[in-house]
Amino acid sequence: MDSLLRVGIIGCGLIGNKRARTIKDDPRSYLACASDIVFSHAEDLVKEYADRKAFAYQDWQDMLDKEEVDAVVIATPNKYLKEITQGAAQRKVHILCEKPLGRNFSESTDMVRAAKENEVILKTGFNHRHHPAILKAHQFVKDNAIGQIYYGRCIYGHGGRPGYEKEWRASKDVSGGGELLDQGVHVVDLFRWFMGDFKEIYGYTSTCYWNMAVEDNAFGLFKTAKGQTASMHTSWTQWKNRFTFEIFGEAGYLIIDGLGGSYGGETLRIGKRKLVNGYKLMVDKDGKEVNSYKLMVDRKRHILPSEPITKQPINNNVVSGQPITDQPITNNVGSKYAGGAPDEEVIEFLGPDISWEEEWREFVSAIREGREPTGNGEDGLEAMRMIEAVYRSARENRPIKIQDIK
Repeated sequence: MDSLLRVGIIGCGLIGNKRARTIKDDPRSYLACASDIVFSHAEDLVKEYADRKAFAYQDWQDMLDKEEVDAVVIATPNKYLKEITQGAAQRKVHILCEKPLGRNFSESTDMVRAAKENEVILKTGFNHRHHPAILKAHQFVKDNAIGQIYYGRCIYGHGGRPGYEKEWRASKDVSGGGELLDQGVHVVDLFRWFMGDFKEIYGYTSTCYWNMAVEDNAFGLFKTAKGQTASMHTSWTQWKNRFTFEIFGEAGYLIIDGLGGSYGGETLRIGKRKLVNGYKLMVDKDGKEVNSYKLMVDRKRHILPSEPITKQPINNNVVSGQPITDQPITNNVGSKYAGGAPDEEVIEFLGPDISWEEEWREFVSAIREGREPTGNGEDGLEAMRMIEAVYRSARENRPIKIQDIK
């Protein structure tokens, strides 16, 4: 596809306007039309962000029947995502559907199926994957910079606002769920992106403060087939906005704080455990690790520099009076890593939130290149499978096998 991408927006609220602003700034696409049940919202959006003739509609079906668009952004409340996604797919229109992908796993399944049957791209709105600190951390994991992953943790939440219990997110029928579905879906997607698929889930939900039929707090513990774990707490009673995402591995850790704006500046803290001084991994002729390390030590058998690990000498079989530097010594230390606090580097990502622009570029590129985007429909579906498992576990008070969510 060489021509500009013609885009329609369905749902002209806060997120619809963010997407429209991004489209206006993108040289490969333009806003052709918009629809909202409140017609003036669609009119205002088109007036603000269309840089050529564009039309406003109140009925999304009327818009899709009359306008020739290549792609559509669906930014409505959750109750309407499935129907609109199916309608767009049947009209052979590519889709960026804001998270979550429907109100439940069943709706997500239908949406993904519609996209596949009609051979259109379905992207889930997972803009968090495109925050620079998260992208950088993910690259570190891909590059094995912190070694084998042991576990992940995330705290994500805000404190709502006056009247929050009267908004559509507080309605079980309209939203499908509360904070677990709202912000928790971002968390489980990131866990899966960093750590792979999960096997078992245990969850708990509660409504602590807000007078609503959905949860305002959710807790989840996730385990992979390899035994790696991830823990999550999402909250609408986190009175000061917070986002903290952590990945710990054998060789160190990655800690992301903030998302910009009200969540505070976005930073990535990289912790790298200190290696035993002079450590070299010993391998056999086939390149396999052997349990022996080359340590540089002084005549008192202390690891150089002068401060020894845990202030203990290293035992070996070399005669004590003999120089022993550069000699292979059996690993009596128990690890190639020294004790003490790791070395840390902190990267600050200043400036405005660019995740929306980066996600849009990925969507447009995927359409033009005929490939699946990162954060596609399947990713949205698997995130919803994890969310559904947390809800089921909370109801039944037992761990849930992810394969049981069908």
